[in-house]
Amino acid sequence: MKETMRYGFILALICIIAAGLLAGVNMLTLPKIFAQALAEEQAALKEVMPMAVKFTAVKPDADKETLYYKAFDSRNKLIGFVFKASGKGYSSIIETLVGIFLDHKISAIKVISQNETPGLGMKVVETKFRDRFNSRNSLDLSSVEAISGATISSRAVMNSVMKKAQEIKELIKNDPFDSAQGHTERTEGESKHEK
Repeated sequence: MKETMRYGFILALICIIAAGLLAGVNMLTLPKIFAQALAEEQAALKEVMPMAVKFTAVKPDADKETLYYKAFDSRNKLIGFVFKASGKGYSSIIETLVGIFLDHKISAIKVISQNETPGLGMKVVETKFRDRFNSRNSLDLSSVEAISGATISSRAVMNSVMKKAQEIKELIKNDPFDSAQGHTERTEGESKHEK
């Protein structure tokens, strides 16, 4: 009985030490992980809207998810928007980052998350497919040719982009985030709250 309690105490002590070490490592690496995530996000935004020099995240509140990004040129002039769209592909949810100009024409798209069938379904990430969207009206992608053999995956990208573009069009038109109501903006990886 005493030996069992001794082993239990030793095991509990080992668990406490291991948990403390893991918490310490987490605290040390969290800022680096956050900085890396911001850098990757900025690079992806720049990839779909290369002529922009500044991106501002539009959020309803500081703790809410980003609805879309406003893209600005070097003269601080609004040139377009960037948003995430997602849709059910053949075997996974396909998440896409989309850059659009003020006239709703697509600057570029980038598939940022997917787990489609290796081979055909994976072709949605290839440049050959993504380039089919360039300069197309984001509200009507019926003229974009689907990938032969991966119709479900390519249609998922097209439909999700069109659906989200329509939502963004309504948000922009009704702009519930004017300066009187306040909204959260993040510019070049920094956070600020306007009121």
